[in-house]
Amino acid sequence: MTVLQVAISMLVAYLLGSIPSGYWIGKFIYHKNLLELGSGNIGTTNTFRVLGKTAGILVFIADILKGTAAASMAYAWGPLPASQHFWVLIIGVVAVIGHTFSFWLKFKGGKGVATSVGLLLAYSPTLFLVAFGFFFLGLLLSSMVSVASLTGFVLSTIIFWLIGDSVLATVCTVLTVFVFYLHRTNLKRIAQGTESTISFGIPYWIKKKD
Repeated sequence: MTVLQVAISMLVAYLLGSIPSGYWIGKFIYHKNLLELGSGNIGTTNTFRVLGKTAGILVFIADILKGTAAASMAYAWGPLPASQHFWVLIIGVVAVIGHTFSFWLKFKGGKGVATSVGLLLAYSPTLFLVAFGFFFLGLLLSSMVSVASLTGFVLSTIIFWLIGDSVLATVCTVLTVFVFYLHRTNLKRIAQGTESTISFGIPYWIKKKD
């Protein structure tokens, strides 16, 4: 990729990433402002908490797809040599930054989880399934989107180091640290036992049965 192609791709990636899916779905479909409800975040976790499962799933899918679309800009200029495949990750990370610091919302945004998973789908569908599997497992065992997200990041990063993809593993390590930082209030609530749960997973089913 040329310098101009990279610059254009990054600009488009930021614009795609900055689309505030959760905020718009909340505002125009549910007539609620996620910035003023729950944790004040527009991401999947707060959407589940404030608007319910259907809205949460919609936002999760939308945020994944914008990460995938943004990272796929690396392929928009023609066949990408194997030696330049890392551009998919770099451009995808710009979309995560756009999601977290959206110019639509005065540089506020979500916590980057779904958009990060989306860039992985553009990089390797197989590894995307691995990461999504870890997320699903975490959700099944905890009934908490935040726990599932953080579990998915940690386990995926370990796997990527083990398979020897050092570029992907490095990017994921950086994203993991970033995502943990953005989830610091969630971590505090998890430690206090006050983190919100959703109506899915073993803890929820046990509680419902009781």
